[in-house]
Amino acid sequence: MKILIADDMEGISGVVDWRHVGDDPGEYARFRHIMTGDVNAAVRGAFKGGADEVVVSDGHGSGRNVLVEELDRRAKLNSGSPSPFSMVSGIDQNVDALMYVGYHARKGTLHAILCHTWTGSVRNVFVNGLHVGEIGLNGLVAGHFNVPLIMISSDLAGCNEALDLVPGLETVAVKKATGRFAAEVLQIEEAQARIEAAAEKAVLRFKNGDHGAPLKTNYPVKVRLEFDSADLADGAAQLPGCTRVDGRTIEFTAPDMPSAHRSFRAAATLSR
Repeated sequence: MKILIADDMEGISGVVDWRHVGDDPGEYARFRHIMTGDVNAAVRGAFKGGADEVVVSDGHGSGRNVLVEELDRRAKLNSGSPSPFSMVSGIDQNVDALMYVGYHARKGTLHAILCHTWTGSVRNVFVNGLHVGEIGLNGLVAGHFNVPLIMISSDLAGCNEALDLVPGLETVAVKKATGRFAAEVLQIEEAQARIEAAAEKAVLRFKNGDHGAPLKTNYPVKVRLEFDSADLADGAAQLPGCTRVDGRTIEFTAPDMPSAHRSFRAAATLSR
């Protein structure tokens, strides 16, 4: 059984500020260590549950966050950017189930730490009318390959967003936000113990067929992207084949989710 652990950083244990995830070198270095600890907890749990192989896809920013020298030696690491399928790099390589570690809620969510969607420029994303953030977008890519999402660690808002998509999912809320930059956080050792236990339980449930179905959407895929301002949409509108809907919004249609994902990434890059 092969498990892909897709990590991000905003939902990592203790993180409440942009300085923790890259804006301050000292704080970023400290939280890279904590991030690697959260990932290792999920790796340990996955193997305890019966996984034969675990691959970690480093999905925050440049994809160079997990400290490889501290990573559980049994896990493989997809590192660096850009890479195929970005935050879920490796999802097309015979993966059986997907876990999220350190994910966050979509932009504009109430009481959600560092909530955003992909970049600072994207306001909303709709896939065939479904409002998604990174949780849903990457889950739909996984669903194309028939890979179900079985676990998430995040803040409470991120866990609830995932549960709306996959009811019954194993969740670990490592913090409860009171604002975008404030939260009641679990002590690191406790948070990582809960991540390990949830990962083990998720794999055991998966082995027994007790898990949600892979996230799916109809094909072809219509994607609507709303940006924060018209100038950002001006850049995104350079994407071949897209339609300008209004000052802040573009739409495009793709034959499947991998193609939609690539076009979304291109549009987000063009908007900067």
